[in-house]
Amino acid sequence: MITGELKNKVDKVWETFWTGGITNPLTVIEQFTYLLYIKGLDDNEKKKEMDAELLGIEHEGIFPQDKPQLRWSIFSNMGPDEMFNVVSQEVFPFIKDLGGKGSIYSKFMKDAIFVIPTPSLLARVVAGINGLMQASNIDGKKDTLGDLYEYLLSKLSTAGTNGQFRTPRHIIDMIVKLMKPTPEDIIVDPAAGSAGFLVSAGEYLKENHSDMFLVQSLREHFNQKMFHGFEMDGTMLRIGAMNMMLHGVDNPNIAYRDSLSEQNKDNERYTLVLANPPFKGSLDYETVSDDLLKITKTKKTELLFLALFIRLLKKGGRAAVIVPDGVLFGSSNAHKSIRKEIVDNHKLESIISMPSGVFKPYAGVSTAIMIFTKTGAGGTDNVWFYDMKSDGYSLDDKRNPIEKNDIPDILSRFKDLKSENVRKRTEQSFFVPVEEIRSNGYDLSINKYKEIEYEEIEYEKPEFILKKIREVEEEILEGIAELDKLLLESGDYQ
Repeated sequence: MITGELKNKVDKVWETFWTGGITNPLTVIEQFTYLLYIKGLDDNEKKKEMDAELLGIEHEGIFPQDKPQLRWSIFSNMGPDEMFNVVSQEVFPFIKDLGGKGSIYSKFMKDAIFVIPTPSLLARVVAGINGLMQASNIDGKKDTLGDLYEYLLSKLSTAGTNGQFRTPRHIIDMIVKLMKPTPEDIIVDPAAGSAGFLVSAGEYLKENHSDMFLVQSLREHFNQKMFHGFEMDGTMLRIGAMNMMLHGVDNPNIAYRDSLSEQNKDNERYTLVLANPPFKGSLDYETVSDDLLKITKTKKTELLFLALFIRLLKKGGRAAVIVPDGVLFGSSNAHKSIRKEIVDNHKLESIISMPSGVFKPYAGVSTAIMIFTKTGAGGTDNVWFYDMKSDGYSLDDKRNPIEKNDIPDILSRFKDLKSENVRKRTEQSFFVPVEEIRSNGYDLSINKYKEIEYEEIEYEKPEFILKKIREVEEEILEGIAELDKLLLESGDYQ
């Protein structure tokens, strides 16, 4: 979340682009992100060099020894003309080929174009980025590109209309902590965007399973086979690839792919799905993979993605995905069939209802987190519901930090679900048996099962209330009479 001084500094860099002649918001975002990426490469390299020095080992860096000018710390101190020549003629070609000709980065960076037109504009933007990075106190554990991209995207008039808005980082982190990825997991996000879910999962593993990097097979799995993301937007692919590399993943499997089409052949390949798929959208049957339509015949993307998640998971694989509330209670045959599929043929574990302001300023839609395990043989018994009322930020367009925050409580309760058995339907979380869900047409909305406890208020009898009204009325009349008398005595009465 970008707020305060950092927000102001980002706005100033944006204004610098604008006054320098780059007025297309998407172009600004791309150029801004490329420069953040270039700076991040140098920052990461410095950390690795320091670690190697402390450990007394050799370090083979990504920057050629004979070309120190490729590093941000060097060229950012050059004069405008020299800096412009180095960045446009040397640095930009370098990042496009980073990782080798066949790498994921070179694949998606090949279409990247440096369009900053003048040395003076580049110098001002570089100085602005130096200032905002100092103000942010950003360390390697934060989704720098993602957080900045989230704020920059809010400047687009189209934000949210095509599902092109980013899941808030604190919501992503909560979902990852709920699912607790393991070193053996194979993780996929079929609507990857800027790769926020994949980045968060990687950071969770670094913090909670640091010993996995001492085992060569697990280290190679982390860098080569663990992370998968599909996306149809070329800009987002580049941002996602850069984001993953800045977070220490050598070769994430990010691909240009229409997840819902026949182009996507993946079946029972992954152990964990983390996703916030597009909420709005209606596709023609001809463009949708046939095996998804067998699960639920619909044109709605939010339902088709649920069918896709089931197909993608291995038996025993888990999913934690964000869905619009309509998925939970929609009355169409397609809505009911996908809910029935998950409840009856797999193991639905939890529905966490989120307040409608979570995705502001992009959209005000009410959403929920659905957590389930693919079994192919049922297993749903009691479904845990939680009514989140606050996520630590105001629920208006400003999204300012506030004290009230249910996320720690959600994580705590989910960790010890056995103790939830004693909770009543009037509380913030509770269990609902699967038989009751079936009897309610597989309705999964929390309001269907939550009980509201009304407080009884005793009022005075009508005759006493009327007596008080008469007494007040008499006091008013006496006051008016007193005012009349005073006005007559003063001679001011008209």
